[in-house]
Amino acid sequence: MTKQEKIVVSAYTGVLMCDFADVHEYIERKLGRPVFTHEFASKALREEIIAKCKGDFLAICTEQED
Repeated sequence: MTKQEKIVVSAYTGVLMCDFADVHEYIERKLGRPVFTHEFASKALREEIIAKCKGDFLAICTEQED
């Protein structure tokens, strides 16, 4: 699994597979705004992250099947 794939899977699942700073940066890019660390405890933010990262996550899953 590549570093980028680990970042995407970490963001989508909430299970950290790499450096948190990389995941945090990815999430901010996907959401288009700064995300403060205390926000990660929010259920609403978790749902937003899943919605924004779903396409990237599914692309990884599809690649693995080929």
